[in-house]
Order: sequence, then structure tokens, then C-alpha cells
Amino acid sequence: MLSSEIFAIENDAQFQETALKVFKHQFENNTVYRSFCDLLYKHPSDVNTLEEIPFLPISFFKSHRIVSNGQNPEAVFVSSGTTGQQTSKHYVTDLSLYETSFCRTFAHFYRNIKDYLVIGVLPSYLERNNASLVYMVNHFITQSEHPQSGFYLNELDALTTLLKTLDKNGQKVLLIGVSFALLDLVEHASFSLHNTVVMETGGMKGRRKEMIREELHDVLKKGFGVEKIHSEYGMTELLSQAYSKGNGIFECPPWMRVLTREPEDAFSFVKAKTGGVNVIDLANFNSCAFLATQDLGVVYDDNRFEIIGRFDQSDIRGCNLMVL
Repeated sequence: MLSSEIFAIENDAQFQETALKVFKHQFENNTVYRSFCDLLYKHPSDVNTLEEIPFLPISFFKSHRIVSNGQNPEAVFVSSGTTGQQTSKHYVTDLSLYETSFCRTFAHFYRNIKDYLVIGVLPSYLERNNASLVYMVNHFITQSEHPQSGFYLNELDALTTLLKTLDKNGQKVLLIGVSFALLDLVEHASFSLHNTVVMETGGMKGRRKEMIREELHDVLKKGFGVEKIHSEYGMTELLSQAYSKGNGIFECPPWMRVLTREPEDAFSFVKAKTGGVNVIDLANFNSCAFLATQDLGVVYDDNRFEIIGRFDQSDIRGCNLMVL
């Protein structure tokens, strides 16, 4: 299957048809996923809907090499983790799929990246050289073609002056940062931004006490002087992202879909109520496109979704019972 087919999806029928093709491909070419499907007695000939496709527990990326072809990886993205904690590894055999996905997704929601000056505030990620988020933001910085686009690390005075000057001059800015770094910035200075998209990528990474989204966004809205805080939903194990333009309600690009499973039954699905988040990311053509995450969320009738929190270890139950 060519990536052009994945990125040409325009409606639900095309999404389901393409997802079933990807499932068949990964069943036949991904040995870990095939073993998981065999344990569930699920074969492509028995699967006709999205809900019938087996969703691989995302923790398998910590213990197995999840690939759907025999090619050598062009990159290995590694998740963040505290010392001694096992990390996820995503073996990406075709970086062009990742670049196509994040570029088209951004354009789908925000138009041309060249319209923005891009500032990345990602200290916890920049301390590693294998973070998929840094790869994406660095690509945005390059594509923006603005000489002042770049990453800023512990340069609060310079960044404060830059943001205020750019905004005053009417320059459209994408300020994308991890939550604790954005909080550091608004504690350092107050802003009144009118031409800047402030986008948080989630997570305190052990630097601060975790906050619920509403509290975090209220602090950031007040500190930056903006009406809404945008959010990016992505992870090491995915090549696509969902975006929220405010209120924590996310939308997926046409080749990505979120479903929610019953917390007590990993094989039953719910809508408009809290459940475990399953993600279909067809850009994951060469790894696994069907993942059961450890996030809790709500999917609404229009397929937009909200992230509520995460399972704790005692709540995972049916999600990760099968270990190969």
C-alpha cells in the first residue's frame, strides 16, 4: 500500500476500507502482532469492522520490536521515562511517512507552517536525541524559514523579549512547549499575546506536580493573555497527532481515529462515556496501526475526543493481560 492511499482518505467508508487493508498487511508481516491476534483467534477473514480489529497494548513497544516489514529502521524514537523505568521504542523504517503525517496534519488544522514563526520550548525532550516530538518541531522550525524560529532552552529573558516583540509586530507565532516549561515562562513574565498560538504538549515530566487540564489552561491563559490554549496529542508510538484548539477537545486527521473501550472489558467499546483510549493511526503502516493506550478519555458522536487521565496500574486489567 502506498502512503498516498492512506493520506487520501476523505470519509468514514474510505477510512474503514483502508484500515482493514492495513490490518491484513500487519497481520501478515508483523510477527508480534500476528502472535497477539492468534491468541485472540482473530484472522483478517473474520474481521469486517474497526471494532473487530485487535488493538495491541501499547506496552508491547517497551518489550518488543514492533515492525511490519524487514527493513532496517531509519530512526528509533524513544519515550521519556524516569531513571530505571522501561521506555518505549518505535522503530521507524520510513521517516517520510512520519514527515508526511505531521506536515499534512498541521496544515489540515492550522494551514501552512510557513505562515508561522516557530518557537519550541521542550527542555525535557531536548536533553535526549531520540524524541519524536523534537524531530517534528525541528522540521517545523526548518520549514517555517524564519531566521528567529528555533528551540529555546532556559533562556527566559531572551524568549520573553522575543515573544513580546514579535507579537507587537503582528508576526504569527507558534509557541509549542511542554507544560512545565510554559509554566516557567508565565511565572517569569506576564504577556498579552494577540498573534501567538500557545500549544502545550502535555506532561510535567517529573519537574512539577501534575495539574488537571482545566487548571493548567487557566494559569496559561492568564499568563499569556490569550483566550485559548491549544494542545497536541501524540506519543512516541504514533506517527500522527491530534490537535485541540481549546477546551481540551481533540480532532484527528482523516487517517487517524480514536475509539474508547470499556475499562472492565478491553474488547467492548463505548461512546460518550469514559473509557480506555484506543488509537488507529494508519501512518503507522510499518509498525502497528492499532494500539490500546493507557489513557482514559471520552469520544463524542462527531469523533472528537477528550483525554480525562490515565489508568493506574490497578486499573489496567484487561488492557495488558496478554504478554508474549
